[in-house]
Amino acid sequence: MRPVAQPATFVRRAFVVLWILVCFVCVSSPMSAEAALTAPQDVKVFDTPSDGGGSLTVQWSPAPWDSPDVRYQVLVGEASATDPATFAVVAEFPANSKYVKDTKTAWWTRTVDKSWHQTIIRSAKGVEVKDGTPYAVAVAAVQDDRRMFSQVLVATPSPDWFNWNQLNNLIIAISFGGLVFYTISHAKRKEIFLRRIPGLDAVDEAIGRATELGKPILYLTGAHDLHDPSTIAAAVILGKVAKRAALYETELMVPHREPITMAVCQEITKQAYLEAGKPDLFKEDANFFITADQFSYTAAVDGIMLRKKPAANFFMGAYFAEALLLTETGASTGAIQIAGTDSDHQLPFFVTTCDYTLIGEELYAASAYLSREPVQIGTLRGQDIGKAVILSMLAVGTVLATIEVVTSAHWPQIFLDLFRDLK
Repeated sequence: MRPVAQPATFVRRAFVVLWILVCFVCVSSPMSAEAALTAPQDVKVFDTPSDGGGSLTVQWSPAPWDSPDVRYQVLVGEASATDPATFAVVAEFPANSKYVKDTKTAWWTRTVDKSWHQTIIRSAKGVEVKDGTPYAVAVAAVQDDRRMFSQVLVATPSPDWFNWNQLNNLIIAISFGGLVFYTISHAKRKEIFLRRIPGLDAVDEAIGRATELGKPILYLTGAHDLHDPSTIAAAVILGKVAKRAALYETELMVPHREPITMAVCQEITKQAYLEAGKPDLFKEDANFFITADQFSYTAAVDGIMLRKKPAANFFMGAYFAEALLLTETGASTGAIQIAGTDSDHQLPFFVTTCDYTLIGEELYAASAYLSREPVQIGTLRGQDIGKAVILSMLAVGTVLATIEVVTSAHWPQIFLDLFRDLK
């Protein structure tokens, strides 16, 4: 009679069998992975669209074995060559990287799914990619000592006339340009309301006070030259202030840090006096150059404030550390001070020390507000509508992106698939 195995002995035997199976699976799994390695599939090689030439784009579908342990190699050779093993390796990267979704291309120009692999071949690593010259390209999957080549494809790089990735910018530019022209024509037919800007309403008050006191007006155009939009806006506002000063026969002083800005402002001031019908009151030295050094200029202007004691100080344009030094000195003399700048880091100092401050884009709207010319008012209205459209698009895009993350809907691809089905 055979003895019956004890329960403890049975458990030990089962454990040994299970251990043997686990070891077998662990040993055989690398071999299985190696056996699963195949050549890259659905490889496409073509001239990079919407570029200036000198590059080729390579795309291929993802594989089930894509992982950091497997690498892709992109190889380039002469068009007449057929053996990819002799090609030069121009790119090598892990198999779980370099996807279409990682490239800076617009979704409407994609021809494959964004999960495909993509890389761009340019002149590098001993390979010079020339326009009009055909090249043979292959993709290899590499793992340890195994190397699987795709079929060899030939493509020729060439420059393109139009960048389709920037199509949205062209549409937006044309749309906003048409919008501005429409609002200008509307402003010529009908009066358009402009929001009241207290700082600009106070311009006449400041000039009138200087006239009553018999004191001059001090006007500064900022620290930058005419390449800065804020300096251009300051020069335009100077023309309006100079015209009022000419009408009231009030002295105007405009010290400068930039010679070119000084020359332009001289012409603007001269034209303002001509428009006011007081050309004989114009003085060439009303605009004068001091120095380009920041704090030397600041010290000189502070000295003018303390000696001349102007009744109205205008600080328009871009400013830096000199802002508080100038406005504190002006406030100590009891002058009315009006500032306007897009330098957000200096706005707190202007708000604290000046009577009125034009914040940000109010500086750019000042010319239209003061002149009430239909062209400038229409341009301002068109810009405001354009900004509202952009903000609305950002809000809609944020909602759609949130829906895509939550539902994995991939909404741009849904519309593209629907469009293809309709065709």
